[in-house]
Amino acid sequence: MASTYNELGIELMATGENAGTWGTKTNTNLDIIQQAIAGYVAQAVTDGGTTALTITDGSTSTSVARNIVIKLTGALTGTSTVTVPDSVEKLYIVENATTGSQTVTFKTASGTGVNFTSTGFKFLYSDGTNINEITLASPPGGSDTQIQFNSGGTAFGGSANLTWDGTNVTIDGEGAIRLGDNTGSAYVGLKAPTTITGDSAYTLTLPVATGSADQILVTDGSGNLSFADNSGGTSWQAVKTTGFTAVAGEGYFINTTSGAITMTLPSSPTIGDEVSFVDYAGTFDTNNLTIGRNSENIQGSAADLTVSVERAANTLVYTDGTQGWLLKAK
Repeated sequence: MASTYNELGIELMATGENAGTWGTKTNTNLDIIQQAIAGYVAQAVTDGGTTALTITDGSTSTSVARNIVIKLTGALTGTSTVTVPDSVEKLYIVENATTGSQTVTFKTASGTGVNFTSTGFKFLYSDGTNINEITLASPPGGSDTQIQFNSGGTAFGGSANLTWDGTNVTIDGEGAIRLGDNTGSAYVGLKAPTTITGDSAYTLTLPVATGSADQILVTDGSGNLSFADNSGGTSWQAVKTTGFTAVAGEGYFINTTSGAITMTLPSSPTIGDEVSFVDYAGTFDTNNLTIGRNSENIQGSAADLTVSVERAANTLVYTDGTQGWLLKAK
């Protein structure tokens, strides 16, 4: 009785066959088994056509389809197909390493298969009729660049201080979120206070936009943050030696050495607007500073204010249409 071959091309020797060559054939069979369970091959794909991978009985050199790992290569300009023989039941790990962003279909010669629409790996098996993809219902996590959690409120990294409830990550015990610099030796940390007033948790919600230069973060009292103009403090300007119109929130060093100067108050002021001034050279008594009211009252009077005191310094704050601008100090 003559030898036969199974679907992987392994020779099944009959009793009494292959006298004198039995050892060689056995070694070939072992090489075929090794190829089927651990073999790797890089296979160029026919551009826009079909690349038929075959299995040859009793041979490893012309049996690309027997390898468990197959890397598909080549520069493609059109949809391409790679086939393996029908009636061969086995596993495949296939990498699509082709270029050109073309679809590559890996299938049996007569059946259906799986499409590669991008580069990468797929874990496949042939049931003897079609090629099927093996997918995991819950892919395992794991990354060397990202923090990952298992679902369902379990501690991360063996630490009970860091947990996830499926929506929120919680760091207990005054742990900090640390943002490291590019050297890995320094960081900026953000953490909760030792005790939260009233033992009541709260959340701060960041703004939807970045805001404008020099704005500050403010809260609406319910934890919603937004950017707003900074109305506190005084922005002091360079020394003034000629007349000018003041801007709310600014302070002015005024030098009247060369002559009297008029500082015109801002138009359309709102409550709380402030303007400050200082006698820079101690000459207000010789060359007065005139504060132009710009249609608003000053100290309740519809008249400009003359400052004639040496080294005078003060701040005017706007109240309303009746009193107008009031001096903070007398």
